[in-house]
Amino acid sequence: MKQLTKAEEEVMQLLWELEKCNVAAIIDKLPEPKPAYNTVSTIVRILEDKGFVDHEKVGKGHLYYPLIKKSDYSNQSINKLVDGYFQGSFKSMVSFFMKKNDIGLTELESIMKQIKEEEE
Repeated sequence: MKQLTKAEEEVMQLLWELEKCNVAAIIDKLPEPKPAYNTVSTIVRILEDKGFVDHEKVGKGHLYYPLIKKSDYSNQSINKLVDGYFQGSFKSMVSFFMKKNDIGLTELESIMKQIKEEEE
């Protein structure tokens, strides 16, 4: 799976949220200052070329929808982060974030409990 630029990822986040929409709906959800219609349209077409998005023709316009699940992209991005910065070790990553965010053992146990509950 290809990596996305910051702008492409921002548009994908909105497509995952909206599920199916036109370019105008994406622009409505973007923060001020709003980008030009052509800019967002170009990003959506790039996402189509990368295989992340497809469209269906509705009248004279297009409705765009994601082909890639958010969870699949998130998983791939986390794995790339772990491989690139933590030599493939999730343990090193968790340790790093615990130290940097001052997470205590009680909070870590709470996180582990939540993960176990979600798996069941």
